[in-house]
Amino acid sequence: MTALPDFRLETYFSRWEFTARYHLTASDAQTMTMAELLELADAEDRHAWETLTLGYTQTFGDPALRQAIAATYAHADPDDVICFAGAEEALYLAMHVLLGPEDHAVVVTPNYQAAETVPLSLCQVTGVALDAERDWALDVDRVAAAIRPNTRVVSVNFPNNPTGKVVDAADFARLVRLCDERGVHLFSDEVYRGLERDPARTLPQAADLSQRALSLNVTSKSLGLPGLRIGWITCRDRKLRARLERAKHYTTICNSAPSEVLARIALKARTRILERNRAVIADNLPVFDAFFAEFDDLFEWSAPDGGCVAFPRYLGSDGVEEFCARLVEEVGVLLLPASVYRSELTATPTDRFRVGVGRLDPAPALEAFSGWLRARRRSGVRPARGPFSSG
Repeated sequence: MTALPDFRLETYFSRWEFTARYHLTASDAQTMTMAELLELADAEDRHAWETLTLGYTQTFGDPALRQAIAATYAHADPDDVICFAGAEEALYLAMHVLLGPEDHAVVVTPNYQAAETVPLSLCQVTGVALDAERDWALDVDRVAAAIRPNTRVVSVNFPNNPTGKVVDAADFARLVRLCDERGVHLFSDEVYRGLERDPARTLPQAADLSQRALSLNVTSKSLGLPGLRIGWITCRDRKLRARLERAKHYTTICNSAPSEVLARIALKARTRILERNRAVIADNLPVFDAFFAEFDDLFEWSAPDGGCVAFPRYLGSDGVEEFCARLVEEVGVLLLPASVYRSELTATPTDRFRVGVGRLDPAPALEAFSGWLRARRRSGVRPARGPFSSG
């Protein structure tokens, strides 16, 4: 077992997230106030909120919350759900339960850093990269080739962070079957599910397709409620779920009682919240399209298939790291450069940055961004290929 490295994203955010004027790389959808959320409560949950006592809660999670979570699956019961303090605790403990020094894992990249660094601290890991030159396609054959006799976990994330990629349902179903046939647990990070641009492309949840698969989700991303710190794993393997509970005894033990009530209000109102957040993204995307069209000599842009983050390419001769650093230092617009998503397992693009498209009114940030770019253009900063266009 090796020590975990610095969490690059969180280290970067600790410097800039709450000091930058414009947070243009937010990974969560637009949030809401406490009053707005409570307005969505039914009579039962309003009463539960008003009469709540602040004692310990159940380690598995509030039964009413687990019931609300299970209702979002086709083939899960409340007893198939265990709640955690956000998705990070869930991921961390699941890897520790599933993996040991003699085991092996396969991790698809790029990804949220912990998806590879936690397994790497426990065992051997093979990375399989999405193909940036083919719209971040997943090659299931490469995943199959990476699986060894001692492989215990295949870890994926769709809609993907940071690319916004949603794979075809047939490829996802094939991946699930592959893992079942090989006796491998598929760990499926589904935290952006529900924010697909085309709802018809929404993937089934892995736990609905396989008794061995683990579906990870959270209130933070698609629902836009990261302050609740409520995540969960749904898995129909009850023995595995019991091992997850025992692991949780060594971390948070139980969740915040107020957060559990608020989370179940959000889950019951999930359809309305997701409709609102998809509408925010739909309104924002033409604004981002117009911005990147003006500077098409500097950027290659495509909207995400799902979720509320995208991973454009920067073409400037100064490189994406310097570009992002100067942008936040000089005008306070925060983006995440490619180094944050560097993988120890696979070659990853060095010319990309993450942008968030799920927050209300990105116009002020994009105006500051475009003004800065125009000023650089006038001063003679060049893209890596060809001259600046006249537009």
